[in-house]
Amino acid sequence: MEHAITPPDIITFWYSDRVRPLHWRAEPAFDRELAETFGATHEAAIAGELDGWLATPDGALALVIVLDQLSRNLHRGTPRAFAADGLARRHLRHALARGLDKALLRDRRGFLYMPLMHSENPLDQARSVELFATLEEANTLRFAYLHKDIVDRFGRFPHRNAILGRINTPEETEFLTQPGSGF
Repeated sequence: MEHAITPPDIITFWYSDRVRPLHWRAEPAFDRELAETFGATHEAAIAGELDGWLATPDGALALVIVLDQLSRNLHRGTPRAFAADGLARRHLRHALARGLDKALLRDRRGFLYMPLMHSENPLDQARSVELFATLEEANTLRFAYLHKDIVDRFGRFPHRNAILGRINTPEETEFLTQPGSGF
């Protein structure tokens, strides 16, 4: 099935000067814009209708952005924000196995690798640090280590517990009182 939004549309939008500053901010107006513009694309990606995008480096990047990043905006504060994480990781692994990441500009690889940073699996976290180290970008690598340290310590991200209906341990409750405990 032909889809109106294409990988270049996703990449041009996501890396635009207007959108870059919004990558890490919770902005309700931006979330609404994403829902209006890319909501149907997100649903198509979840349904497997965009798997053909995996044939190219830019297509794989766009698909991972839709599943990993846009999920967090479109479904902020709900379990659905994380529901496509496994699919995003599967597509990332496909891209890595085919070497598609190496064909991307270094500054774009980070969003391809992001599903590993978002994983609550310690092995994924270790791989995340390895991949982010190849980007030679100290701030991003620092965040990869922060994510890994949290998963190594708790086996999960405590800041997701309330959203996912999980009970905090006493150690997690204490941790969540610390500045920077959530992302």
